[in-house]
Amino acid sequence: MAKIRVHELAKELNINSKEIIEKAKTINIDLPNHMSSIGEIDAEKITNLFKPTVKAVLKPVIKTEVSAKKEDAKPVHQNIEHKHDHKSTEYQHRNDGPIDKHHANPSIIEKDEKGNTNIEIKHVEIKKDKFNKYKPTATGNYKPVTVDLSKKERNKSKYKKKDEEMEEIEEMHILTIGDEITVKDLADKLGKPSVEIIKYLMTKDVFANINQSISYEVAAGVAESYDILIERKEIDEIEEIVYCEDLGVCELQEKPPVVVVMGHVDHGKTSLLDAIRETQVTVGEHGGITQHIGASQVEINHKKITFLDTPGHEAFTAMRLRGAKVTDIAILVVAADDGVMPQTIEAINHAKAADVPIIVAINKIDKPGANPEKVKQELTEYGLVSEEWGGETICVPVSAVTRDGIDTLLEMVLLVAEMKEFKAAYDTRAKGTVIEARLDKNRGIVTTLLVANGTLRVGDPILAGKTCGKVKAMFNSEREKIKFATPSTPVEILGFNNVPEAGDTFYVTRDDKQAKYYAEKAAVESREKRIVGAHKNVSLDALFDQIKTGEIQKLNVIIKADVQGSVEAIRQSLQKLSNADVIVSVIHGGAGAVTESDVMLAAASSAIVIAFNVVPQAGVRKFAEENLVDLRQYRVIYNVIEDVESAMKGMLAPEFKEKVIGQVEVRDTFKVTNVGMVAGGFVRDGYITRNATIRVVREGIIIFEGAISSLKRFKDDVKEVKTGFECGVLIEKFSDIKAGDSIEAYIMEEIKRS
Repeated sequence: MAKIRVHELAKELNINSKEIIEKAKTINIDLPNHMSSIGEIDAEKITNLFKPTVKAVLKPVIKTEVSAKKEDAKPVHQNIEHKHDHKSTEYQHRNDGPIDKHHANPSIIEKDEKGNTNIEIKHVEIKKDKFNKYKPTATGNYKPVTVDLSKKERNKSKYKKKDEEMEEIEEMHILTIGDEITVKDLADKLGKPSVEIIKYLMTKDVFANINQSISYEVAAGVAESYDILIERKEIDEIEEIVYCEDLGVCELQEKPPVVVVMGHVDHGKTSLLDAIRETQVTVGEHGGITQHIGASQVEINHKKITFLDTPGHEAFTAMRLRGAKVTDIAILVVAADDGVMPQTIEAINHAKAADVPIIVAINKIDKPGANPEKVKQELTEYGLVSEEWGGETICVPVSAVTRDGIDTLLEMVLLVAEMKEFKAAYDTRAKGTVIEARLDKNRGIVTTLLVANGTLRVGDPILAGKTCGKVKAMFNSEREKIKFATPSTPVEILGFNNVPEAGDTFYVTRDDKQAKYYAEKAAVESREKRIVGAHKNVSLDALFDQIKTGEIQKLNVIIKADVQGSVEAIRQSLQKLSNADVIVSVIHGGAGAVTESDVMLAAASSAIVIAFNVVPQAGVRKFAEENLVDLRQYRVIYNVIEDVESAMKGMLAPEFKEKVIGQVEVRDTFKVTNVGMVAGGFVRDGYITRNATIRVVREGIIIFEGAISSLKRFKDDVKEVKTGFECGVLIEKFSDIKAGDSIEAYIMEEIKRS
C-alpha cells in the first residue's frame, strides 16, 4: 500500500478524520492535520486500532480505602500496591529503604517483580512567598500513607478569593469602548489632552477633529501608545434581552459552513459559484463585475453549504471585509493564467485577520496559458504553502467552464468543516447579519439576512440598528417561501420599517415594544453623532482653490446609491483620500433616489452629492442648481474616486459636463413588427432631441443608457419635441420599456475653466 492521506483513510474506515489523528497520538504517530500523509506501516497500525477483532487489555477495578486520618497542614506520602486479582485489588503499605538517584522526583511510580504498582510521594514542606506562590521543598524523608484522593478538590476553593481580587485589580487597567468613539471622549477616558491625541492620529495618517469619531481599532492603537489596554464593549442591553438569556442552556449542534468566495476582479468568482449553483448570475451584472453581495445555499452529499459572493475589486473593500467576518471558510479564487494580483493579496489579509481557513481554487485551468504551479509559487510569498509542497493550504485546480475540479473543491470544503466542527445554538431567538437591503416597489423593503445563531421564524419581532419591524414573509435562496430559518441559512425577509444598514447585526426581540425602543434609541444616538456646520458652498471644480486658500479643511459628501452595499464601498474609498490639507467626510449615505431632503442637507452642511446608479427625483436637479449644490451622477465607482482625488490635487479639469435637457414620461408602449417596442410618452420638462443620449429610469434606478433610434411626432420623423407635446421614442438595442418609466435626455456640454 502506497502513502495515503488521513482523510482518505478515514473514508475507507468510514470514520471521522479527527478520530484517526487522536488515535495515532496513542501510538506516537504525529499527524498535524487531515491532509497529512501516512506510510504503509503506520497506516496498518492505525487500521488495526479500529478493527473490532482486536481486544483491549482488561484493567483491574480499583477500590479505594482510606486508612489514614487527616493531619493538620501536613503533607502526605502515598504508597499504593496493586495486587492483580480478578475479584479485587487492595492497597497495601510498604516500608522501603532509601531511594536511588534515578528516583529523585517528588513522585515515584514503579513496578515490583510481581507487576504490582508502587507510587511514592516525597514528604515536602510547603512555603508561601510574598506572591502567594507555593514552593515545595523536599526533605528526603518518605512515609508510606494511604490518602483520600478526593481531598484535592476541597483545597481548590482555598485561594479562590485572592484570585478574584487579583482579577479585579487587572480589570481596573482595562478601558471599554464601543465600535467607535469621539476624539474628545477618548481623550477624557485616557486622561490626556485632545490636542495630543489629534497629533498622534496625524502621525498615523488619521485626520480627525475633536468632535469626530474614530473606529475601535484606531482607538486601540492610541491607547496602546500610552500602555493602556482597551476592549470592545458590546451592546450589553440588547445581547442580554434578546440573545444571551437562554443561550447558555442551549445545546450546540453542527451547522452548515458559511463560505465566502474572494479574489481579484475578473478571476472568475461569480462564474465559479455559477458552476456550483448552476445559475447564470454573471449575465445580469453590469460590466460583468459583481457589485452587490449575494448569498445562496447549496446541498452536496446531503450536506448544506452557504456561499457568499463578495465583489473582488478594490473599491468594495468594506463589503468584502464584512463578508469575511461572518464566514467560516474562505475560498480564494486565483486565475491560473493571471496569478496573484493586488486584490488577491487584500483578500488573503482579510481572511487571515478574521482567522478564517483558506482554500485556494486555481481557476481557468482550461485556458492555454494556465500555469497552476506558478500560482502556488506566488502564494508562498504570502504564507500560503500548498500541501503538495509540504504546507497546510489546500489548493484545488478548477475550471468554471468545463466544471473540472468542482466536486473536489466541494469535498475539501466539507472536509475542513468536519475538522473545524462548526456549531451553533438552534433553540434560541435568532441573531445574525444584514447582508444586503433594498427598496422594491412591489414588495417593499427587502432585506437579505444570514442567520448566525438561533431560529428565525415568520412573525418574529426583529431589530437591526436604527430599524425594526416584524418578519412578514421569508424566502430562501431559491426564492421559495419558508416559515423558519436555522443557523447559516441566508434568507430574504419582508417587514422592516426602513432600509437597514448592510453589515448591521440583527436580533429577534421578545416583543415589538422592545424592538421599537432600541431602534429609536439607536436613531437618536446616530443623530447626535452627526455634526454638520454651515460653510461656503463647495464644488469639485473649485475644491483645490478653496483648499489652497484655507477656506475649507473638510470635504463633506452625501452618497445615494441603488443599494446600501455600494454606499459603504464608496464611503470607505473616499475616506482613504483624506490628507493633511483636507478631510473627506461622508455625512450621509443611503439607498434610493436623490431627494430634496438630501439637497437641503448638502446646502446646510456645504456638501457635494454623489448619485451612484440612481437619478434625482423630479425637480430635485433644478432645486440643487438653485441652492448651488454640486450634484454628480456616476455609474462606475472608479470615476467617483478619480474625480474627488483629482479635485483635491488641483488636477480636475473637466472639458465636458453632463447637462440634462429634458424628461419624457412613458404613458404607453406599442410593439411594431420588425421594428421593436415604441414608447409613447409626454415631454414634461425641457425638450428631447434625436441625437441626445438618453437613460431609462425605473423607480429612481437607471436600468439602461444608450441612444435614440427614432423620434416621431404622430407619423413624422422629427429632430426635436418640446415640453407639453407627445412623442414616440424607439430606443436603440432596448425593448424592455414599460409604462411609468422615465426617459431622461442629456448632452455633454463643454465647460471652460477660468
